[in-house]
Amino acid sequence: MRGADSVPRPTPTGKTPSFPHARRKTWLRTDIESCMLQRRCKLRGRMKKEQVLNCQFSFWYPRFKNQTIRSIVLPLPQNVKDYLLDDGTLVVSGSEDLPTCSQEDDDGNSDEAEDVQWSDDENTTTLMAPEFPEFALKVQEAISALGGSVFPKLNWSAPRDAYWIAMNSSLKCQCISDIFLLFKSSDFITRDFTQPFIHCKDDSPDPSLQYVLVLRKWCELIPGAEFRCFVKENKLIGISQRDYTQYYEHISKQKEEICRCIQEFFKKHIQYKFFDEDFVVDVYRDSMGRVWIIDFNPFGEVTDSLLFTWEEMISGNNLKDEQSEGAAMEQDCPSFRCTNSSLTVQPSPYLSYRLPKDFVDLSTGEDVHKLIDLLKLKRNQQDDEES
Repeated sequence: MRGADSVPRPTPTGKTPSFPHARRKTWLRTDIESCMLQRRCKLRGRMKKEQVLNCQFSFWYPRFKNQTIRSIVLPLPQNVKDYLLDDGTLVVSGSEDLPTCSQEDDDGNSDEAEDVQWSDDENTTTLMAPEFPEFALKVQEAISALGGSVFPKLNWSAPRDAYWIAMNSSLKCQCISDIFLLFKSSDFITRDFTQPFIHCKDDSPDPSLQYVLVLRKWCELIPGAEFRCFVKENKLIGISQRDYTQYYEHISKQKEEICRCIQEFFKKHIQYKFFDEDFVVDVYRDSMGRVWIIDFNPFGEVTDSLLFTWEEMISGNNLKDEQSEGAAMEQDCPSFRCTNSSLTVQPSPYLSYRLPKDFVDLSTGEDVHKLIDLLKLKRNQQDDEES
């Protein structure tokens, strides 16, 4: 029997070569063209450090401030950055901003606070958080100017993975201690500080950064009204439901209208106005049908592709096949994806951040050494019980 490699393949003209040499030459040309195409796709998907820099909030906000939520940007002092990166015991600075818990009784006599002794060790020292009075004053003034409640973030990221640690289980902050608690508990914030260019492919030296604290006026945004838009070569090629773990019936029913509104907003306010031709922009469509910019992100794997894959985004494959008939007739209409059934609802991707990292590594098998240590511990326990 002849192997699969010996079956003649058709040439680009549709004819089968009659000689082995011609057949090999055709295969070689086809393989080279395929490799070149793959290489061009990979090169187009190579994220550069300049793209990451351009997505810093302080870079794009002045240009698009009329199309987004009102915000105030404060330079982050070096000593505050050092405090946020300190890997010691979590002691939140700014506690003086919190209201006192002592209350007076009906007779006007205040109850004496009961001292609680948590340790018998007389040498135990109380950990004191560093204070930043000048910076704290600027933060509090900014919070007041924005209505008393803010959504905090750094140059790129917000501490979405740490919302569970806040007293209100939210990113809504009213004082500097609320912000510090979220920032010191967030892996996303740490990554902004330590690995901002981790997925960049260029070999140029890392540029120097001026870190800032971004305070955005708090708005009650509906998760089902947020969408992530993928822009390649200044063309809107894909729109994904932002909160893809949940099913929203109104998105499925209105997806053509939503897609049209976002596309009109993009052409009027964003297209050819951002610093790069490849980028990702998060938008919000309110109850009146108006669209607002939430954030810009780099076009690359550092940004969550949600209901798409980055292979699809970079190559462009499988994007046009799923469009509706009406959308397919329109030129340059983006692909729109949403969760179409309640059966596909998933848990929030931020839930794993509530657990210690060791537990997560063990459950996912990402750290083999921890698993081996756990098995050794279990075996030693069994040996102790048997003896």
